[in-house]
Amino acid sequence: MKIRRIIDQMTPAQIIVAYYFLAVMIATLLFSLPIALQDGVHLPFIDALFLAVSAVSVTGLSVVNITETFSTTGYFIMLFVMQFGGIGVMTLSTFIWLIFRKRIGFKERKLIMADQNQLFFSGLVKMIREILILFLIVEGIGALVLWLYLFHYYPSVSEAFIQALYMSVSATTNAGFDIVGNSLIPFAGDYFIQFINILLIIFGSIGYAVLIEVKAFLTQKPSDPVFHFSLYTKLTTATFFALVVIGTLLILLLEFNHFFNGKSWTDSFFYALFQSVTTRNAGLATMDVSQFTNPTLLFIGLLMFIGASPSSVGGGIRTTTFAINLLFLYNYARGSQTIKVFNREIHEDDVKKSVVVTMIATIVCGLGIFSLSITEPFSIMEIVFEVCSAFGTTGLSLGITASLSMFGKITVIVLMFIGRVGILSFIFLGGEKEKEHYRYPKERVIIG
Repeated sequence: MKIRRIIDQMTPAQIIVAYYFLAVMIATLLFSLPIALQDGVHLPFIDALFLAVSAVSVTGLSVVNITETFSTTGYFIMLFVMQFGGIGVMTLSTFIWLIFRKRIGFKERKLIMADQNQLFFSGLVKMIREILILFLIVEGIGALVLWLYLFHYYPSVSEAFIQALYMSVSATTNAGFDIVGNSLIPFAGDYFIQFINILLIIFGSIGYAVLIEVKAFLTQKPSDPVFHFSLYTKLTTATFFALVVIGTLLILLLEFNHFFNGKSWTDSFFYALFQSVTTRNAGLATMDVSQFTNPTLLFIGLLMFIGASPSSVGGGIRTTTFAINLLFLYNYARGSQTIKVFNREIHEDDVKKSVVVTMIATIVCGLGIFSLSITEPFSIMEIVFEVCSAFGTTGLSLGITASLSMFGKITVIVLMFIGRVGILSFIFLGGEKEKEHYRYPKERVIIG
């Protein structure tokens, strides 16, 4: 009863953070179980905690070799934790409530809103049900297609199935973990596997609300009213694919006389395309990204910092935040007092949130870079890349993760956790926004 009273006094943001913290603790215990590890392998607590946060936040950074550390049972435990982290704590909780016919009350709906970055109460439970069904269907189709195809690579049906299932879940949840031992590098010349993984990555990172609206558009009847996509769907989809296209072209351009020198145009294109898509949040790679030049690595770091779309499996500041910031700068430079896009005007509260999220994210990542530059013996490029990857819950690395000190691991753990839960949840950890009861006279200050 005492615990129930404490929970009732907590804000939705505080409860969400507490839920994810509890999930991390449970995952840490599961990863430490003897049955999850190979014979003779000992996993220190800090490494188990690191893996737990990385799996729950679907980041994919790892301080150990997954294939050399975990048993087959451990693989399935990791698979479950990735699934939990990808779908989200409130999606699974709501599904369990529905199974046991528990009433989804006001408090639960506020939690769903906080976890899924939603603005309205209406249709939340239906949305959660559709998210879970869509997620499982796509993962199932992806696993089946990959399983049938991976017969070319693996001698047994069971081994091909485990690899296909793991690859499908890892790509769809954007977790980035693999049991191949070297990400997707062994499949660098297999465009079919890359294409399927690209589709699964996009599905997980483009945003659940987008998927639900697309499903509603495709399944509408001729007698239904004319379907209109929301501003969120238009803005996030346009930004998402613009980043993919620009990312692909810039990587091709920057590496034309370097990594891509001597490679065919198809190899170069798929290398650039996959690395551009994976920066949305996936962390899978078809090459060793440390072979890229510094300008490319900096650009990839920026893409990881932006991250995926809101209400998806991804982290970072999110695509809509980035888009609104650009629109704000463009309109302000033109002297406009409002932001208009797709024949709609963006609410000023959303503009403020976008600026605040970007500023706090920059400060958080800046502190992470500063701290690691003091304690870790790596180049500033390696540290910047690792921090952006952790905050964006991407999982790409230049190979320094396993060599981090205890302090370095804790720093990256915090960044991954913040990236998964979201900046806004941490802003409101101290409580909900209070209404202003009085105002002071306004006065101008000199700027710039």
